[in-house]
Amino acid sequence: MSEVDRIKDQFVRTSIGQAWHGPAVLESLEGVSLKQALARPIISAHTIAELALHIKAWVNITTIRLEGKAFNASAEDDWPEVNIASEEEWTKEIESLKESVNRLAASISGFQESRLDGLAAGQNYSNYFMLHGLIQHNVYHAGQISLLKKALG
Repeated sequence: MSEVDRIKDQFVRTSIGQAWHGPAVLESLEGVSLKQALARPIISAHTIAELALHIKAWVNITTIRLEGKAFNASAEDDWPEVNIASEEEWTKEIESLKESVNRLAASISGFQESRLDGLAAGQNYSNYFMLHGLIQHNVYHAGQISLLKKALG
């Protein structure tokens, strides 16, 4: 298995499922209602909806950079405002996250291994570091979502 294949495998596992550590991002979002997604059971913590939009933002930013386009994320890019008013919109947001994950997985599949050590577009770190960072980001936030779900009962 190539290094690119291993990275894609770990990204998919932490995003969609079958991660060693426990629930992946999308698994942790299963069954979350809009009411739960917008609730703030821990006053100083982000909501589940805020975390979901933040995760999707970084999946999309990573895709853009992996495709060779520089992207400097603003605060609004990093933590998009949550404007979700219905269960249907929440469901669409989760579907959009799945689409973003699948798009990045496809981009990783087509990525040349020789480019892993090259700098990520517009950054001072490598594509390898960026991709592993995103995997770590997924694990961190999936854990937060799981804890917030428990706090909501």
